[in-house]
Amino acid sequence: MRILVTGGCGFIGSAVVRHLIDATDHEVLNVDKMTYAATEESVADVAASDRYTFAKIDICDGPAVEQVVRDFDPDRVIHLAAESHVDRSIDGPEAFLSTNVLGTMHLLQAVRHTMDGRDGDFRFLHVSTDEVFGALQPNDPPFTESTPYSPRSPYSASKASADHLVRAWGETYGVPTLITNCSNNYGPFHFPEKLIPLVTLKAIAQEPLPVYGTGENVRDWLFVEDHAAALATVAISGEEGETYLVGGNAERTNLEVVEAICDLLDDRLGESPLGPRRRLIEFVTDRPGHDLRYAINSSKLQRELHWRPTVTFEQGLAQTVDWYLENESWWRPIQDGTYRGARLGLR
Repeated sequence: MRILVTGGCGFIGSAVVRHLIDATDHEVLNVDKMTYAATEESVADVAASDRYTFAKIDICDGPAVEQVVRDFDPDRVIHLAAESHVDRSIDGPEAFLSTNVLGTMHLLQAVRHTMDGRDGDFRFLHVSTDEVFGALQPNDPPFTESTPYSPRSPYSASKASADHLVRAWGETYGVPTLITNCSNNYGPFHFPEKLIPLVTLKAIAQEPLPVYGTGENVRDWLFVEDHAAALATVAISGEEGETYLVGGNAERTNLEVVEAICDLLDDRLGESPLGPRRRLIEFVTDRPGHDLRYAINSSKLQRELHWRPTVTFEQGLAQTVDWYLENESWWRPIQDGTYRGARLGLR
């Protein structure tokens, strides 16, 4: 089977590429624009495989997308290419609308045109987020596939728009589509603008650890390699037209996450002369429109496609912290150039 992965040098995309090469016998084409958050190192372990090919293409370049889809003629598309950081979307929403909405449209059009007259099995999997559903209150049940949309940030609005486009291309043009909505991912190769890698690197350096508001915001955390396995399962075996939610069954407040990182690093590196790393926590001005809680009910995916998370939050966080301790050669150039840990999203 030929599988085209967009955004395959990004955080989740690279995990999908590695999973497909390491755990399956499928042929993989990685299409990536190589933005600030993409790194070739994230797929270096599989790049030498004769089943792996890379194409540097911006999905907003309609003719280039048409050409690469036509040439590769995929059996599956797993669409992950997206601008994804909420804080950046507050500062600059234009890039999010361009890539996440128009880029998705170009990809859908290319697939639609390639499908004309094509026989055989095909699926287009669009990878989305739980943020399209808005905020939950503390006692609300988790999101399900039937939860109404209520996006509250430029990022989530752009992903919700893309979700609607995917469903429209399925209904109007007959493109065999699938959608997944996932909870917060974490793990190796995570660009350090996101909470867990940002706090991990600042805690290693014993710098102040910013926590938005009071730290009470809750997220359901999903280890990225579990997510990659879920996406492969849905892309290959999911039923056309269906949506599947993917979660880690690991709700934690932001403050609990930061405290757990501090404790892991104290255990591995020892406390400083000034005391444990929890002393570095600083509560800062909250993000505009910061949703209180997200939580995922992934029972449909577990029941119908027999996927379930295999890594607990405690296991995954320990693996993640250890990876950053062991891979300074990956994150140090980012800190020295692309991203220095500055606060975003205050407007």
